[in-house]
Order: sequence, then structure tokens, then C-alpha cells
Amino acid sequence: MIEQVDSYLNEIDQYSITSAAELEEFRLKFLSKKGLINVLFEEFKNVAPEKKKDFGKKINDLKVNANTKYQNIKETIESNTQSEKIDLTLSGEPVKLGSRHPISLVKNEIVSIFERLGFTSSDGPEIEDDWHVFSALNFPLEHPARDMQDTFFIGKTPDILLRTHTSSVQVRIMEKTQPPIRVLMPGRVFRNEAISARSHCMFHQVEGLFIDKKVSFADLKQTLLFFAKEMFGTETKIRLRPSFFPFTEPSAEMDISCNCNGKGCNLCKNTGWLEILGCGMVDPNVLDNCGIDSKEFTGFAFGMGIERIALLKYQVKDIRIYFENDVRFLNQFKSLI
Repeated sequence: MIEQVDSYLNEIDQYSITSAAELEEFRLKFLSKKGLINVLFEEFKNVAPEKKKDFGKKINDLKVNANTKYQNIKETIESNTQSEKIDLTLSGEPVKLGSRHPISLVKNEIVSIFERLGFTSSDGPEIEDDWHVFSALNFPLEHPARDMQDTFFIGKTPDILLRTHTSSVQVRIMEKTQPPIRVLMPGRVFRNEAISARSHCMFHQVEGLFIDKKVSFADLKQTLLFFAKEMFGTETKIRLRPSFFPFTEPSAEMDISCNCNGKGCNLCKNTGWLEILGCGMVDPNVLDNCGIDSKEFTGFAFGMGIERIALLKYQVKDIRIYFENDVRFLNQFKSLI
């Protein structure tokens, strides 16, 4: 019997195992309930008493050797299997997270400021008709905005076009809603302009509309003053200059004080002021065109270019960089999400 144990010890030492299948064969042969080692333990009772000590020691050594070899090879095979799942061609750098686009950051901030004043947001189609972009907003037929040089028309007829402002959404809201109305219209607009450091054929706007009884120009001024201080700092001042827009009367351009504190710099062209938006009281003709009684209700509207606000806020000098998707530029805004 002892010779049999020595034979198994020698077999275990020389047993070649290179795969999980061969390891399982080894376990079944030596370590399973019906394996050779268990058979030897069952035969222990038949061993002569004077040989039991040596025989017991031998079969214990046999079991220890078999278990040790099994565990060592099992760990090796599992380690190799795990390493095969790792793609060594992947970069060792961690996956980089993206960031919000600066235009989205500025738009969200603008919307957040006006939401605190009770404004809600709405949007509309970018492909519009003449009524919602021009006619309902009091644009005369001879207005230059209706020319191909200023507007992208679609098809052979001048009735379908890419919207030139989000004021078209104002018209849609006024047609379906009776005052009070207090709404923002953020969105993308298109104009047939040459692309340069200060202008682009596609840009983003946020327009606002407030209609109710006894709305005055003073309400407009205080609303825009609140926005300017929240957006650019509590020390910011505003000024309103007379202007003209077909859909508002009276109309104005709004400037904010420059960071140079009136000393003059390249950003404000040495004037101490920066133009950021247009505004005015909604023209009574526009209210009537949209089914709102202009004798009972008044309102104000304003509109600003998000790119212009972003240029001022982040001190960027070329508007084109916002459309180039340069990762080196966009990565600078990760901390602002």
C-alpha cells in the first residue's frame, strides 16, 4: 500500500496541467469524493496496526501535495484568464469627461436670471413662414430684411425661410395665449451675413416678452437693470439709447458699463459702454395682428445675442471660435458646469 502512495506522489509531481480542463481532470482523479486519495483513506482501516502510522503519514502528505498543486495552478490559470480580458492597446489615461459649451452655459445663466422674475421658456421651429418672421411683426414689404442678401429663403418662393430672430416664437405664443404673458424665447437664428470675428451667419438669441395691463417702459428698464446686475455684477450700470425696430415703439438699444470703469479700452472702443441688446414697448399693430386687444394690454420685448454676451463675459475676441469645436478651447469651461 505504501508503494502505491509513493507512486501517486510521483504522478502528482509530474502531472502536466496547462488549461482549466486539465486542472478539472486532475481534481476529479485525485481530490473528488471518488478520487484516488479518498479511496486510500477508505482502505486505511484494512492496514495492519503496525503500519498505520507510516501509511497515515504518507496519505496525508499525498493529499497536501495534491491540494497545493491544485490551488497554485488554479490561481495561475485565473490570473492569465483575467489578463486576457484587458485590452493592452487602450490608453493608460482615464476617460475624460466633456464640458458644456460656453454658449450653453451663458444661455442657461440668462434663462435662470429671468426665471427668478417669473419668466418661462418656450421654443418654436427654425424653418418659418413670412407671417411669423416678418408680416405679423410689422415689417413693411420694402424692409431690407426681406431681401435675399439678409435672409436665407428656402425654395423658389419667398414665403419659407430660416428664421432671422426668435421673435417668430413671440407671434406663435401671442396667437394662442391671452395675457398675462411672461415668456423667454432662447434659440438659434440665421442671417445671410459674412462670417468674421464679430459676426456669423448662424448665432443664438434670447428674447423676452411681457404683456399685461398697464405695463410701462419703466417696467422694462427695471427688468433689464436687474438682469445686467445679476449677469455682469452689482456695480454694472445701464443706459438706454433711442433706436428703431418695426415691432416695438418706442424702441431702444441698451448698453452696459465696461469693466474699464469709463477709462476707455479696446473692448468698448474707448467709449466706456458696451451694447448688448435691443428692446422696446410692443407695437400696438403687433398686438392686434396676433389677436390681443392693444387698447387693453401693453407689453415690452427685448432680445440679445448669446454670443455677444459670451464674448463679453469670457473676454473672447473672435466669435468664430465658438463654432470650431476646438477641444483645447472647450476644456477651459469644465469647471463652470
